Amino acid sequence: MVHNLSKGNSILNQFISEIRDETVQGDRMRFRRNMERIGEVMAYEISKKLEYEKREITSPLGGAEANVPKGYPVLATILRAGLPMHQGFLNYFDKSENCFVSAYRRYHKGGDFEIEIEYMSGPEIDGKTLIIADPMLATGSSMVLVYKNILQKGNPAHIHIATAIASVQGINYVKSKLPENVTIWAGAIDDELTAQAYIVPGLGDAGDLAFGEK
Repeated sequence: MVHNLSKGNSILNQFISEIRDETVQGDRMRFRRNMERIGEVMAYEISKKLEYEKREITSPLGGAEANVPKGYPVLATILRAGLPMHQGFLNYFDKSENCFVSAYRRYHKGGDFEIEIEYMSGPEIDGKTLIIADPMLATGSSMVLVYKNILQKGNPAHIHIATAIASVQGINYVKSKLPENVTIWAGAIDDELTAQAYIVPGLGDAGDLAFGEK
């Protein structure tokens, strides 16, 4: 299932518009904060899909019942660009365990590239809900490779992929390669992908905009 959150009216659209806007992008702190807020909005949306249980709460004035999550999802992200968005999820799922994967494009002569995984650190995920956050879902090949790498830690019960901006091609590729227990959440979906695998209009390089050029 794919949720295109730009189809609805919410404050998320303001955050998406600002991370795209070249007149705003020069403010790295604002870019990181907007990515963080996008993660927060998506965390709230995904929280509606979790399992809940009733819990008795005692306040200074009496008792109350509350529906609270049975368990917290494992939060995963791809270094370095995913860190601000990941923080947004962690702000809401503050009891979650975390997984970090280092992936990058290794370019060859002629412009072709392949995805390399250098590092992965995370908890056991067997039977848990897994959220993988990455600002951009371009070709989808990085996401698929990262997911397969994380499977070293077990088989999750459900996977949520959260991205600020996705391409149609990337979404279709992920859907074709990942199992049916995957839900994709996108802040916006763009139609075009360049020969260099950049989303158009997209926003540029999320890692550089957040942390400076490599």
